Amino acid sequence: MELTITRYLYGCYKNKYRMAGLVLCEPTELYNILNQVTKLSRLTEPNYLCLLDVRSKQEYDESHVITARRVKKKENEYLIPESVDLECVKYCVVYDNNTSTLEIILREQDEDDNSDDSRQELVPGAAVECGRALAQLTHHPVCILKGGYECFSAMYHFFRTQKIIWMPQELDAFQPYPAEIMPGKIYLGNFRQACDPKIQKDLKIKAHVNISMETGPFFINDDDNLLHIKIEDSLEANIFPFLRHLCHFLEVLGLCQEV
Repeated sequence: MELTITRYLYGCYKNKYRMAGLVLCEPTELYNILNQVTKLSRLTEPNYLCLLDVRSKQEYDESHVITARRVKKKENEYLIPESVDLECVKYCVVYDNNTSTLEIILREQDEDDNSDDSRQELVPGAAVECGRALAQLTHHPVCILKGGYECFSAMYHFFRTQKIIWMPQELDAFQPYPAEIMPGKIYLGNFRQACDPKIQKDLKIKAHVNISMETGPFFINDDDNLLHIKIEDSLEANIFPFLRHLCHFLEVLGLCQEV
């Protein structure tokens, strides 16, 4: 069963009109949403994330972002899976191929016609068009993924999949990646993530700040790429005396001025 959403008629809105109820979502934001965790991945929560793909079936079947559901379109109507409770979901993220703006764009009509009768019409990107309809059904703004699938998959290729149906036990077993603090530069994770060779390879980690008593398997005896701050895991732990060392380490890595 699917829920039918009637296409929103844009009429004569100006090119710089900004959609109400929509916000742009940076790829890093979606990455961090996917990797939120309590005891288990938050993707196990039914009302946490609704990730919708509005590309063609062929493109979706070829690859899509993990847990994304394809939104079908029949004539001028979007068909949303009935199992999605848009009123309760915290994050609703929609993406197409490469939409990068919430503004309505100009599209040439009769592109093969070189006569003066060719006209222009105002149209939204596919993700914006779908998101604008969804915004009428949600309590939170609908997020449009900036740059669409092309940008996100280029930055996070390891989150591409052909898997369509996710069982609850598979989501329970999902291993989150570290939170991204600075895109492509600084991540915040736990000791398990710091010891995972796949994560190190996927994120191209080249240095560690290890704040624990344990010693990880990477960058041992490499002072240029490892700062090991030995602190007990307790409420009394105090990292402030080590901030000077941390800042110097980031400066050596060339990150200090960017933080």
